[in-house]
Amino acid sequence: TGESGKSTFIKQMRILHGAGYSEADRKSFTRLVYQNIVTAIQALIHAMKTLHIDYIDDKNISHAETLSQVDADQVATLAAWQVEAIRRVWSDHGVQRCYDRRREFQLSDSAKYYLTDMDRITSPSYVPTLQDILRVRVPTTGIIEYLFDLKTVIFRMVDVGGQRSERRKWIHCFEKVTSIVFLVALSEYDQVLYESEKDNRLEESKALFKTIVSYPWFKESSIILFLNKTDLLEEKITHSHLADYFPAYTGPQRDAEAAKKFILQMYVQQHVGHQKSLYNHFTCATDTENIRIVFKAVKDTLFRDNLEKFNLQ
Repeated sequence: TGESGKSTFIKQMRILHGAGYSEADRKSFTRLVYQNIVTAIQALIHAMKTLHIDYIDDKNISHAETLSQVDADQVATLAAWQVEAIRRVWSDHGVQRCYDRRREFQLSDSAKYYLTDMDRITSPSYVPTLQDILRVRVPTTGIIEYLFDLKTVIFRMVDVGGQRSERRKWIHCFEKVTSIVFLVALSEYDQVLYESEKDNRLEESKALFKTIVSYPWFKESSIILFLNKTDLLEEKITHSHLADYFPAYTGPQRDAEAAKKFILQMYVQQHVGHQKSLYNHFTCATDTENIRIVFKAVKDTLFRDNLEKFNLQ
């Protein structure tokens, strides 16, 4: 599904097993970082209206209005007035209250990461770090293929668009794949879809998972389940109760481990009756060390499962 972390995982593969990111590559992400910042502040400004939250400093009303006029897709650099306006709006206590209610509107997970680090990001010598690149949000459209040479075997990974409108483009393209890596955003249990404000993101993810594991052309594919965004879940679970959105959950409140086990079990239940194995890992796709360890385990699993296919006997 959209925003589960698929493209971030692919970026980690490039860092760990591909060409990495040269300084020129990193510089090329500057424009996208700035666009993400403008998109985030505009989402907050729009939500201030829809949630009827007042700015604490009235001067920020005019800052917000001027920022709303910016075409985020055309942003290549941030002018000094834009930087100052973004800083002022973000630091307004009304906007911080709005941010605390972010589950009620659509806001990128990276918003706070960028908006709290404007001094570094807007300095004249700024070159995006690997962490900046990992957190850039660009919705994937269509199908993008990547090859990673792991010495004994070449891994062919295919990244796909997760939104509903994107799925029909790729769902039929995956006959005879060795494995499916399915990412779940654990932190989305209290959020709704971009495409439909009535539908819970985790319910949508669970339904898509059930559909995918039921397709006949995936009968021979092992399923690797990444329960992603553990960091965001741990932060959110302290104030947003899982049982409010999933009444079947009867475990303790504010307990990330109990929540993780419950969500995992929901996916395990969707896989019951399928002959190929289901492997699961809890992940934080923006944490390179975590992904390095997890991918090593995945690679070992795939090698074991597919000795004949990989001709490694």
